[in-house]
Amino acid sequence: MGLKDLKIKFVVDVATKLFLQDSINTVTIKDIAVEADLGEATIYRYFSNKENIILACVFKLMDDIAANYFKLSQGKTGFDKLSIFYNSFLDVFKNDPDFFFFLKEFDAFLYANKVKNLKAFERDINQYKIYFTNAYDLGLQDGSIKEVKNIDVFYFATTHSILELCKKLSLKRALLTQDKTIKKTLEIQCLINLILQSLKA
Repeated sequence: MGLKDLKIKFVVDVATKLFLQDSINTVTIKDIAVEADLGEATIYRYFSNKENIILACVFKLMDDIAANYFKLSQGKTGFDKLSIFYNSFLDVFKNDPDFFFFLKEFDAFLYANKVKNLKAFERDINQYKIYFTNAYDLGLQDGSIKEVKNIDVFYFATTHSILELCKKLSLKRALLTQDKTIKKTLEIQCLINLILQSLKA
């Protein structure tokens, strides 16, 4: 890795830390430059705009999450691997809840700024679908799961449901009384259990 690549990685690390501490909307290029002890012109030279920095941070976070949590190789059967897959969302929420708050802000940023060039982002998140599909195919082979009529619909419906629940529960402040009385991790676990129960042979 060359010096330029190391500097870019450093800027992404700094920006990611700031975005997780504060928010995408409030952190500026100047904030990142000050924290990284670099000139704003240097930041712009590497990324050209804030949108590119945010996307770089998303790639970094997604890769970190995949490497640290989605360890499906530890499962023996297809159902074991799917259980690890879904429960990984809960593990991330327990240990890195700010990740989901960041994703919530990222979604809002995409809509507000009408970001269109998301092919690289889609390729990056597709790795999770590959994890799921491989585990599902193994489960059909070893008989540990039931066949789903439309596996694509099932994948997106279940992962979107978990993601949206985790994003909502990642809010720093409870909005309703029910948000204060029900333990967040139990809500996520309940949803995961329902999904797994529908898959188990």
